[in-house]
Amino acid sequence: MGRIAGRFARVEPRRRVRDLVLGLLSDLPRKNCWSIAEWAGEANPDGMQHLLGRARRDADTVRDDVREYVPEHPQDKNAVLVVDETGDVKKGTHTVGVQRQYTGTAGRIENSQVAVYLVYAGRRGHAAVDRELYIPRSWTCDPARRRAAGRSGRVTGRSQRILGHP
Repeated sequence: MGRIAGRFARVEPRRRVRDLVLGLLSDLPRKNCWSIAEWAGEANPDGMQHLLGRARRDADTVRDDVREYVPEHPQDKNAVLVVDETGDVKKGTHTVGVQRQYTGTAGRIENSQVAVYLVYAGRRGHAAVDRELYIPRSWTCDPARRRAAGRSGRVTGRSQRILGHP
């Protein structure tokens, strides 16, 4: 955690990111803001949601820190990079990138958000080293919808970084 701590402007997000990472590494059967917040002893998911959605940070720099750290530690010559497309079913339509689309998570067309992850995997463990959110045309062609979701910047191409700031 020492490598990324300086990427967070305040001490509260630093502590919370530690709890988030430990929660993600835990044996919780389902990992989301609610379950990880409860596991960390918090009364509600507000702090975790704030960390992921609004806390000031440079997500790309944190990703770069993790990307540098990962191959230094497992030291596994047989490690591989895995590309995984994952869909997250969403109830609403306001989260960036959500639309009715096929997601393997549900096995059918649902309201969902789709992202692609690059994961370093070896005998001693695995770690996410990059991510990209799929932004459907229904979002790239609708500036009012992007603005309402806090993504008012110009979108070029069909994707935009997940967890980044506008």
